Amino acid sequence: MTGAAGFIGSTFVHLLQRDHSIVVLDKLTYAGRRENLPDGVELVVGAIEDRDLVLELTEGVDAVVNFAAESHVDRSIADQHAFARTHVIGTGVLLDAVRERGVARFLQVSTDEVYGSIEDGSFTESSPLDPSSPYSATKAGGDLLVSAHAHTYGIEALICRGSNNYGPRQYPEKLIPLMILNALNGDPLPVYGDGRQVRNWLYVEDFCGAILAVLEGGRAGEAYNVGGPDECENLEVVRRIVELTGADESLVEHVTDRPGHDRRYSLSSAKLREELGWEAEVGFDEGLRRTVDWYRDNEPWWGPIRSGEYREYYERHYGRALG
Repeated sequence: MTGAAGFIGSTFVHLLQRDHSIVVLDKLTYAGRRENLPDGVELVVGAIEDRDLVLELTEGVDAVVNFAAESHVDRSIADQHAFARTHVIGTGVLLDAVRERGVARFLQVSTDEVYGSIEDGSFTESSPLDPSSPYSATKAGGDLLVSAHAHTYGIEALICRGSNNYGPRQYPEKLIPLMILNALNGDPLPVYGDGRQVRNWLYVEDFCGAILAVLEGGRAGEAYNVGGPDECENLEVVRRIVELTGADESLVEHVTDRPGHDRRYSLSSAKLREELGWEAEVGFDEGLRRTVDWYRDNEPWWGPIRSGEYREYYERHYGRALG
């Protein structure tokens, strides 16, 4: 599993590690952390662009699941190059290794953002890719490489595209953990633009259950969308976090919107449901409550983050220091 010391990948490792022997390849950039992984999982520190290392690690494995990603849109707008290296070049290196080593299955973990924004209805797997940011454009590039390798070389490759994930161990640059930690610490809650952007929220454990279902039973060469059960405007998400944390609503402040900010994401999970029987189990109200409780109870996890690189990033991005 690549990139599995991060948020979604580490959740998937926790799901599988009791029944499988797992090797994690992770660069351990700012969002990857050893402490996210359970005991007994082998961690190799390195990049998926490293061809020799990837060839060495893929010998004798049954499957490769690619979670490796530079995942924050704001950072891609500031500097796109790391995103292209990981999402396009790195994915190509992994696919070469899978073919050369005869690995049985390859699964690419992707995002709803490759489809762009949608005003009404929901994207299906046949919707055209129309990415809006350097992040989503490079993710789409990686997805196209996966589809091309399945078509050209006949490898057992699949793509799993998830809607906006949230839950424990998510790095606090993302909306929900950012707002939770700022609320718990009495910092302002910066909302982009009017806050009316709509997202399709998916609890991370539900997404990992879908990834496993696709890995085990999905049809080779196919993409599967994994949409959350609830849609909600960003401003409403922030208001719910204010209620759950007991913060003062006056902390909410509107800031300049992100360039090219997509207005609405929505994924249809009909294909996944009909072919593999997957259903989301955690609604947004319950998942958000669980997430707030986890951050409230795990200051040893997030405390060092708010005093390190993230603190510098936050001040540079929002023009003010954390309290």
